[in-house]
Amino acid sequence: MAEPVYRRIVLKVSGEALAGDRGYGIDPATLARVADEIREVIGLGVQVAVVIGGGNIFRGIAASAGGMERATGDYMGMLATVINALALQDAIEKVGLATRVLSAIEMRAVAEPYIRRRAIRHLEKGRVVVFAAGTGNPFFTTDTAGALRAVEIGAEAILKATKVDGIYTADPARDPTATRLTRISYIEALNRGLQVMDSTAISLCMENKLPIVVFDLTRRGNIRRLVCGEPVGSVVCEDGAPIAKG
Repeated sequence: MAEPVYRRIVLKVSGEALAGDRGYGIDPATLARVADEIREVIGLGVQVAVVIGGGNIFRGIAASAGGMERATGDYMGMLATVINALALQDAIEKVGLATRVLSAIEMRAVAEPYIRRRAIRHLEKGRVVVFAAGTGNPFFTTDTAGALRAVEIGAEAILKATKVDGIYTADPARDPTATRLTRISYIEALNRGLQVMDSTAISLCMENKLPIVVFDLTRRGNIRRLVCGEPVGSVVCEDGAPIAKG
């Protein structure tokens, strides 16, 4: 079996990904598959932390557009991520792995409070760490939370799980001429507005030279292939190949 090229990773999973084909709520089959893929990666000796979104349950931005105060909507969205984190914890434990949920909003009855050194210690002991409640602050996305946590714990890459096989010059579902980009720079991603992550998250990764790998979570085994160095998805990094100007 191939040796992993990463020692410690952060897996960014959107809430929508946990909904599977339903489009909302939590799909048990999707949870079980993600948990099993994490088990495979842990078996390679890789330390895995997960940052989970909450869009399958509640989106603060959508609520804000409907008239709700943005901060209130964002806090509600953070609580939705805790629900997803507990569901993922249960699925991961069912495949035989020790798991800890660390929440940026304190709720000791269901999760540990986020403490950086505690998170690192859990990882060193081989536990899967699931980060919940984003950054704990409104107006920041879980993309930014993922980048922040990855930098804090010294992860070697942040893997963003999506439903497409990488980064495209345009939305491939709407534009048949869209081309897939295997490697681009942070600056290109920002300048082109490619929506890899939000600009705050990309800027944080750029400042700390943290690679972002965008890949298709729906294809079984992609996480293992990626951590073993196979050319899966698209990479955003400091020396990415610039996009040709059209």
